[in-house]
Amino acid sequence: MNPRELLQTLAKLLDEKKALDLTAIHTTEQTIITDYFLLATGTSSTHVKALAEELEHEMKKRHGLLPRGIEGRASGWILLDYGTVLVHIFQKEQREYYNLERLWEDGEAVDLGL
Repeated sequence: MNPRELLQTLAKLLDEKKALDLTAIHTTEQTIITDYFLLATGTSSTHVKALAEELEHEMKKRHGLLPRGIEGRASGWILLDYGTVLVHIFQKEQREYYNLERLWEDGEAVDLGL
C-alpha cells in the first residue's frame, strides 16, 4: 500500500467510527519523519481511546498492518505511527492547544474526499 492509499484507508476507518474534523497534511517537503499527518478529533477521552483501538484493530484485521508505535494512551492525545502516516487523535481542547495545522502550515493540505 503506497503512502496515499494508506492515508485514505486510515481516514476512511476513522470516518466510519465518527471521528470529527479529519484533516490531512502532506509533509514530505517539510520533514523526513513521515509523508502525511492525519489529524482527527474525538468527543471525549473514551472516544479518543476507542478510535485508536478500532483503528489499530481494523488495520491489522483488514490489511495486516500494525503501527510501529503508539504514544499517549493515557492522555487526550494518541499518536499512532504507521511509518508514512502519523495519526494524531485528539480531544478538542488538546487539538486546539497544540494546533498542529498551524505548526505544519507549510505542508500541503490534502483533500480526503470524505
